[in-house]
Amino acid sequence: MTANIGSIDRTVRIILGIVLLAAPFLSGMALFDSTTATVISVIAGIVMLATSSMRFCPLYRIFGIRTCKL
Repeated sequence: MTANIGSIDRTVRIILGIVLLAAPFLSGMALFDSTTATVISVIAGIVMLATSSMRFCPLYRIFGIRTCKL
C-alpha cells in the first residue's frame, strides 16, 4: 500500500474521526437517540481514524486520487 493521503487530508480525517466518535456520547442530539445513527457515526469515525493512521484510502486508489506529494 502506497500512501495516498497528504498531511492536510490526514489532519482533517483525524479531527472528523474524533468528532464522529464523540458526538453520539457527548452531544445529546436527538439524532443519536437511535442506535442506528450511533453505530453509523462510530463506524465512520473508526474508518476515518484508521485511514489517517495508515495514510492510505482504498477509495482514493479506486478513483485515482492522491493528496500526498511524492
